[in-house]
Amino acid sequence: MVSLWRNLWFMCCVLFLGAGVGATFPSVLVRVINFLEKYWKELASNIRSGTVSDWITDRSCRDSVSTILGEPNAELADLIEHECSGQKSWQGIITRLWPKTKYIETIATGTMSQHIPALDYYSNELPLVSKVYASSEAFFGINVNPLSKPQHVSYTFLPNMSYFEFIEVDDDGETTGEIVDLVNVKLGSYYEPLVTNFSGLHRCRVGDVLQVTGFYNNTPQFRFVRRKDSVLCVYVEPTTEEDISKALARATVVLESSDLILTGFTCYGDISAVPGHYVFYVELIAKVNNGTNVLQLDNKVLVEYCCVMEESLSSLYRRLRVKDGPIGPLEVRVVEQGTFDSLMEFFVTRGASITQYKTPMCINSAEALKVLEDKVLARFFSDKSPPI
Repeated sequence: MVSLWRNLWFMCCVLFLGAGVGATFPSVLVRVINFLEKYWKELASNIRSGTVSDWITDRSCRDSVSTILGEPNAELADLIEHECSGQKSWQGIITRLWPKTKYIETIATGTMSQHIPALDYYSNELPLVSKVYASSEAFFGINVNPLSKPQHVSYTFLPNMSYFEFIEVDDDGETTGEIVDLVNVKLGSYYEPLVTNFSGLHRCRVGDVLQVTGFYNNTPQFRFVRRKDSVLCVYVEPTTEEDISKALARATVVLESSDLILTGFTCYGDISAVPGHYVFYVELIAKVNNGTNVLQLDNKVLVEYCCVMEESLSSLYRRLRVKDGPIGPLEVRVVEQGTFDSLMEFFVTRGASITQYKTPMCINSAEALKVLEDKVLARFFSDKSPPI
């Protein structure tokens, strides 16, 4: 975990001494806030003295953090200690530590929407701004209404960045085979973009599914819907990222009623037994610190959480999830706090970038699953078939 701590330490310093609050993806920002909650005393001590903790031995990291720290800053250290000490709740901690913050810059669309409740809690519901839509293949477009809610964000494509074409996608998520130019897309239709860029890519399939939501002058605007491929399937039901995101959004209400916040999530399809079933790993924190650091789990609440998630999945899933049917009851496994830090460490040590890390929506790696399984605190199952 040392390399992860070193990176998170560096990011904490950047946030405190930089010009704004944000991260490419909200999962990283949530991890940084969780890290800060555990280690704010040591960080405040570093800022007060202008030196870096001895356990950070990586020379490049020490040099970078030392450059950011500069001279000792007792005033900033006092602010951190005042706002972080003795707090039963970290609600609004971002606005308390960075009182001039007007918004949080991060991409909270698509699968990243699962982190919106946590960011709303930590920031007192500051606007979440997603400025651009880009990938390693191309820069696609900009958000000309940056203060719009994450669920309403659309990106205006920039036709001078690459040559864009689109494959139409039907209601079942299958491509029709018809390719249209940017000027010929239709309002309300779904498309998978193709990119031909200046670097030599020719009709490269990005794998995203977008919907045309309108036009800025004559330029089409798109909202990100999901990745093209299905995420989960234990029988014949294709469950997409969009299906899971909607289920998470609905089930979040159940957690909030019990003063719990979701800070980490992933899933996989367990087909080791018949019938197969969906398994969701969730990391939770309590809004109010009970002084024991022990998470109180209510069986009734977590079982209801399972049921609401099932009710929110596709109609095909619900038809197959009948008693003695081919899909078994949905399972939620609550993991220890810090588990998704360990998962991030697992992927970072295998080449993932910490600044662009996204928790996988679905886990297929046996090694990654073991990281999660070793941290399971409790298991809960839906206790009834969802309505058809």
